[in-house]
Amino acid sequence: MTSLIFIAADLAAISVLTFVLYLRRHRRRDLVVSYLGMNVGVLAVATALSGSSAGLGLGLGLFGVLSIIRLRSTELAQHEVAYYFSALALGLIAGLGIEPIWLTGSLMGLILLVMFVGDHPRVLPAHRHQTVILDRALAEDGELHARLEEVLHGRVHSATIVELDLVNDKTIVDVRFAYSPAVGITPAGPPAIETMTIGTPVHASAGAA
Repeated sequence: MTSLIFIAADLAAISVLTFVLYLRRHRRRDLVVSYLGMNVGVLAVATALSGSSAGLGLGLGLFGVLSIIRLRSTELAQHEVAYYFSALALGLIAGLGIEPIWLTGSLMGLILLVMFVGDHPRVLPAHRHQTVILDRALAEDGELHARLEEVLHGRVHSATIVELDLVNDKTIVDVRFAYSPAVGITPAGPPAIETMTIGTPVHASAGAA
């Protein structure tokens, strides 16, 4: 009976993590399948091992093995890696069946709370990370930062030159900045009024000979 409670709690927690938090914020359906599959798989293995004397050690070993798996199919952002670890931790906690039950529920709730707050769009909304390709070769930091702030409309915190191409006059920069629309924007002047002169058609008339 207790195992069924843990399984139900895990299914509820992973549903909140994937459908309520991740999918509504990031809209990647393929990773939802990965989070659900990993969570349920870890839950099944951890539940099967929890009855043996080496259940805790094997569970921690499973956590370590899964944590070093490199996902080569697609590039993942850091917040997506955090969701992977959260899904894995939820399945492991529920599968090991930590007593008392309220402790398991508290740990799972803590994971959900941290992900809700940490990945909330209102937490540091202006801080962004971008790779920028400039159409000029800029090696001097002051000029580089000024150009980046003009382009990105923000305050540059760090700028790392990934590639400086002097032949093609190009700079690739990895930038971390705080977006501020008031920065780097020069007030636009009044729109230019283009005038068009329409000539009156001249009709040639043939004179009488």
